Amino acid sequence: MNRESFAAAERLVSPAYMRQGCEARRSHEHLIRLLLEKGKCPEDGWDESTLELFLHELAIMDSNNFLGNCGVGEREGRVASALVARRHYRLIHGIGRSGDISAVQPKAAGSSLLNKITNSLVLDIIKLTGVHAVTNCFVVPMATGMSLTLCFLTLRHKRPKARYIIWPRIDQKSCFKCMITAGFEPVVIENILDGDELHTNLKAVEAKVQELGPDNILCVHSTTSCFAPRVPDRLEELAVICASYSIPHIVNNAYGLQSSKCMHLIQQGAQVGRIDAFVQSLDKNFMVPVGGAIIAGFNDSFIQEISKMYPGRASASPSLDVLITLLSLGSNGYKKLLKERKEVFSYLSIQVKKLSEAYNERLLHTPHNPISLAMTLKTLNEQHDKAVTHLGSMLFTRQVSGARVVLPGSMQTVSGYTFRGFMSHTNNYPCAYLNAASAIGMQVQDVDVFIKRLDKCLKTVRKEQNKESNVSGVDKHDKTEDVDVEDMDLKLDNVLLDTYQDSS
Repeated sequence: MNRESFAAAERLVSPAYMRQGCEARRSHEHLIRLLLEKGKCPEDGWDESTLELFLHELAIMDSNNFLGNCGVGEREGRVASALVARRHYRLIHGIGRSGDISAVQPKAAGSSLLNKITNSLVLDIIKLTGVHAVTNCFVVPMATGMSLTLCFLTLRHKRPKARYIIWPRIDQKSCFKCMITAGFEPVVIENILDGDELHTNLKAVEAKVQELGPDNILCVHSTTSCFAPRVPDRLEELAVICASYSIPHIVNNAYGLQSSKCMHLIQQGAQVGRIDAFVQSLDKNFMVPVGGAIIAGFNDSFIQEISKMYPGRASASPSLDVLITLLSLGSNGYKKLLKERKEVFSYLSIQVKKLSEAYNERLLHTPHNPISLAMTLKTLNEQHDKAVTHLGSMLFTRQVSGARVVLPGSMQTVSGYTFRGFMSHTNNYPCAYLNAASAIGMQVQDVDVFIKRLDKCLKTVRKEQNKESNVSGVDKHDKTEDVDVEDMDLKLDNVLLDTYQDSS
């Protein structure tokens, strides 16, 4: 309702009451006006009524919601299901145009405004988390892997002779397949073992640049966030190498936005050398559904080139999700989540260390990895590889998600390339280990439940190993066993062992 509507309503309801209602509405509108004027995430989160008012105002600016609209084209925002329309707040047209994902749609002013303000809020958050020099970014409705592919395809037009992408090894399939999908040949640089940590082999990177020739290299594809015992790549040194040889540098910052350490590395790399773009996931950093990523960089024109490379219009769902989330949290709410994540990581480290020592294992010393940690499984692996994998399957069947057990030396073929020691980021890591991570949104209670279940699983695996040792040379017909709940669980674990291995 506008001023004229409130004035008309005063003939029906007491003017004093209507003025009070008008002021209440103005308080909501004031928040919306500040958002549009400043283009920054509000310090304090909005309530749901303000959010829904804003989204409703955006939706009625799209042509599919015009009263009396007559659409005679093939894409007019028609939706068969009212439930689907409500799910998307009737913002049906998506974002961008056929030639640019960031362009404004003439018949969808509301959706276009949503796209612009979301990109502006995300840019503000990137600066807030430590990359102050960033100049431009945009939300793309693809996960991290395909977003990296889009970056590589954009570089193809700038470096038509290039065939290779130099890639310090990280054992995660989408990181590798995104280069294959873009049509390039990955040049894998093996990591260096320093204590327990796996570091970037800078000498090997520079030697490979000299061997292949800078003009034949599309870019260096580095990584920040990763599973321990690997640690973030040495971005500053890599950025200097890229600047020295005039080679582009793309950073996979998948879940690094939540880490001040990873964001500091990107900021420093851009200051001392060259970083062309860095890509981060929406779901991992903002707790929204899977399906979106942020492509950001320090050269405004290059980021615009990437956005123009995206073919066709795009779904507005990832942008809508992150907009709602950031307006609900506010910058103070998001900073609180980042602070809590650090505290939970410290707590997780302490608890895993205690548990590992109780089983004659140890927490791997990986101080340069701010998100992930690992504990050894040497005593299990001494018996048989199956015991290690069995532990993983037990955690999986007991609803512990995210933890991974890693065996050294296992072989895996990805897109025609065979990796030895896959998942451990190196050919021959010294021991088997178990991974866990503290990502944004994780709570102390989650750590406590994880430690309790891991403790029980380790006890059960040890018990099974002892049974196998005791029955060696004993006639099974003379041996009686008590069937208890743990024995039944073991049978279930063995049945689901293959399922766990496939999911890993």
